[in-house]
Amino acid sequence: MTRLSLAPDGRLRHCIGRHEISNDLAGWIADDLVATGLVDPAAFEATFVSVVRSVDPGWTAFYRNTLDELAAGGAPGGTNAGMAPVHARAVELAEGAVVELGCCFGFLSLALAGAGHDTTAVDLAPATVALLASVAPALDRPLRTVVGDATAVPLAAGSCDTVLAVHLLEHLPPPLAPVVLAEMLRVARRRVVVAVPYEDEPDPTWGHVRTVDAGALTALGEATGRPFTVSDHHGGWLVVEQ
Repeated sequence: MTRLSLAPDGRLRHCIGRHEISNDLAGWIADDLVATGLVDPAAFEATFVSVVRSVDPGWTAFYRNTLDELAAGGAPGGTNAGMAPVHARAVELAEGAVVELGCCFGFLSLALAGAGHDTTAVDLAPATVALLASVAPALDRPLRTVVGDATAVPLAAGSCDTVLAVHLLEHLPPPLAPVVLAEMLRVARRRVVVAVPYEDEPDPTWGHVRTVDAGALTALGEATGRPFTVSDHHGGWLVVEQ
């Protein structure tokens, strides 16, 4: 089913209603517009925002629908279905007070807050952080938001129990991965959790600039000198204990 298209004059058309607007939109844009060459990957984010705002200016339906779908497992083949088991595993691994680096829209941070964790969501994009901060109270999932770089996290050493970076490293050049991991270990008192998708090639549609495999995760874990495990679950996982 094609949900999005471009009119002859270049204007975006879609048939997405408030009842169905969710993060599955990401996959619809990728399939209907980017894969067909109608929209450049560089315009993905602007296209995404314009569609959501046209349907749900306050973004609350978008967030509620996404959280509901993630909790239910998502529609088969959709973006939410792909992320649901990843988020569920991340919540299982979280202990105590948590910080999520590279939170983006903050769906995982909201899930962690909903599970009772004292949660801080960190992202480099001020507009995204402001959006999350504005929506979280309406969702009754209180959390803190911080604008910050994962390579220089603006939080004190040992300020939380668990630090998570879920689907972040593939957005960064390889030399920055150990820098991010060092920052995670600095901020976490107990555990750090890294999750990555497995790809044959980095997908520019999602802003990926590198691939990460189990070997790369193992090398990162070994370099810490701390106890760690690497496992596969809808992608790769590195868990380092303090």
